Amino acid sequence: MNNVNFKPTIVDKVVSYFAPVKGLQRMRARASMGALGSYVGASGSHRSLKNWHASGGSADKDDLPNLKTLRTRSRDLYRNDPLVAGVIDTNAASIVGSGLRVQAQIDRDYLGLSDDAAAEWEAAAEREFRFVAESVNCDAARSKNFYELQTTALISALLSGDLFATMPAIRRKHWPYTTTLSLIEADRVCNKDDAMDTDELAGGIRVDRYGAPIEYHVLKLHPGGYDMNREWVVIPAYGKSGRRNVIHLYRQTRPGQRRGVPYLAPVINHLKILSEYTEAELTAALISGLFTVFLKNESDEGDMAESFDENIELGPGAIVSLTKDESIETADPKRPNTAYDPFVTTIFRQIGAGLGIPYEILLKHFTSSYTASRAAFLEAWRIFKTRRRWIGDGFCQPFYEAVITEAVLSGRLQAPGFLDDPFVRKAYLGSVWTGPAAGQINEKVETSAAAARVKEGFSTRAREAAEINGSDYEQNVRKAKRETILLKESGLKEME
Repeated sequence: MNNVNFKPTIVDKVVSYFAPVKGLQRMRARASMGALGSYVGASGSHRSLKNWHASGGSADKDDLPNLKTLRTRSRDLYRNDPLVAGVIDTNAASIVGSGLRVQAQIDRDYLGLSDDAAAEWEAAAEREFRFVAESVNCDAARSKNFYELQTTALISALLSGDLFATMPAIRRKHWPYTTTLSLIEADRVCNKDDAMDTDELAGGIRVDRYGAPIEYHVLKLHPGGYDMNREWVVIPAYGKSGRRNVIHLYRQTRPGQRRGVPYLAPVINHLKILSEYTEAELTAALISGLFTVFLKNESDEGDMAESFDENIELGPGAIVSLTKDESIETADPKRPNTAYDPFVTTIFRQIGAGLGIPYEILLKHFTSSYTASRAAFLEAWRIFKTRRRWIGDGFCQPFYEAVITEAVLSGRLQAPGFLDDPFVRKAYLGSVWTGPAAGQINEKVETSAAAARVKEGFSTRAREAAEINGSDYEQNVRKAKRETILLKESGLKEME
């Protein structure tokens, strides 16, 4: 309890003078109120809060018991809910698009290289990595190239909360590199022999006393697959050389959190209720739109029918015959429901807020002014850029470093000191990952603004080229130079 010292007020002194008992009760009440604190949100007696029993466990105790259900429900929504499919696909298209590309940026000053030598090494490193990334040989399953794997990894991490990947060395015929990527779905990482979670081992990850991962327990087959045999392999987090063996892509929101939570977790309830409500409205509107004619039979011949289907099927323009003593009563569902649109719009806004996606982007609904659309676009783009940095640093960069390291080891790249000094190696492995551009709502206005930023020194041509259309400024200049020469040699310019 809080130790709060109250000085008697004038009223306290007057009450205590004439009624000492009531004065004491008054002081005690004030002390109790002070000890309870000033946050109404922590009240246990407030009508709206007294039945609110929130968990106070660690990140693992709060998250791990719910992950299986959250994953399966998230995947089910992605398969069957058009809104969820649109949200996830919008994230994938905006964050990685056709794949994040590497731009090598070595620390030329630390390495003592001239600008020309540094540019030459960067171009060689990018070329080597591009050869690997564009081939399905980089995939252990040989089904996707590296850029396609990025999309799979991102969608899986969003739906499951996290994604794992190993980098096994697989020697392939007529292929110079052995480094590959093997994606592991979140369900496969769990405690060996289904052991109980502890502070040391939980969620399939064993950590040291500082919380750093030591090993990962991985089922050889998916627990929901055809084969029910549960056999684990324990993978050390790092090899003897210090090379990372396992990539773990997830968003950590609490200290000590070992596993990621699905992206849809905060809005699953809203999404399910909205889906059921929408289905009910569609059904009611469909029934309301059907026009069926019922013919009532006044003769006794209808009574001779041997059987009659009690479930009368309605349909557009259908004619249903009734027996003599039967009649039809209709229930008017009064659809379309005029309150439907404003209600679901409010829910859409709440879902968008929970997912970090503005309403306009969530529904692709750009009917507001340019300023409002631009504001919504920029808000979404900040989220997409943050997630791009997340997947670039957490998934793409480890694979790039592994490939370049093998290139140096095999002699395909020359990098003095790379294998001897970790700081030299870090200087050689610097890079940035670029993806699809944000695009422009008003190209003329936004291009002029980009030119002004470059002129005033607030930005660079390389950065603006990447932001406007995702291109490489240096390549643009080289190609423009070649095109100018080609145009001049062709004589077409003089003909204009």
